[in-house]
Amino acid sequence: MKQLLILLLSVLLAGPALAHGGEDHGDGPKAATPAGATSFSVAALSEQFEVLLRYEPLEGGQPADLRLFLSDYATNAPIRGAKLTLTNPEDAALKWAVTEQEPGIYLVEGEFPANKPYSFALNIVAGERADLVLLEGIRVGEKLPVAEAPPAAAGLFSSWQTIAALLGAFGLGIGLTVLLLRRRPAAPISTSTSATHENHA
Repeated sequence: MKQLLILLLSVLLAGPALAHGGEDHGDGPKAATPAGATSFSVAALSEQFEVLLRYEPLEGGQPADLRLFLSDYATNAPIRGAKLTLTNPEDAALKWAVTEQEPGIYLVEGEFPANKPYSFALNIVAGERADLVLLEGIRVGEKLPVAEAPPAAAGLFSSWQTIAALLGAFGLGIGLTVLLLRRRPAAPISTSTSATHENHA
């Protein structure tokens, strides 16, 4: 009896779990900028330098401030005092001012004229070393992806499904118990009791 009830309860509870198993948990390709990020970033490497460009959403025709992080490729140490020259292959007329704020961190100021992808050709001169690095995929006019909050209604519905399954299993268990008790045959009269009645007679 107990085993039957346990089996019925497990079947009822397995229903919501199996339905949940078919959901898409986002194992496909991820976007370059994750949802909930506060800035875009573009990186590039050369044999001597490692460059990371980070920026908040940009608008064409508006002043643009970008942060450029420059480090040594081999040691990852920040490179200070470098002379950086930025040009845009899409528009050679664009001008950019570069100011070092901290060791290896440079502020890039200028303006993109339109909402479209741009790239930077970065010329680096650091002491006796020099290199040219291309930073592609600067997305002007694009908004940051927003992290979606889990829908509260779906979570509430799932909770009610679980409660309903538990209540259904409990009610079914009580019903089966009553049914089995009704079908149980009456206990036979013991022989000793019958003999006692005959003696009295």
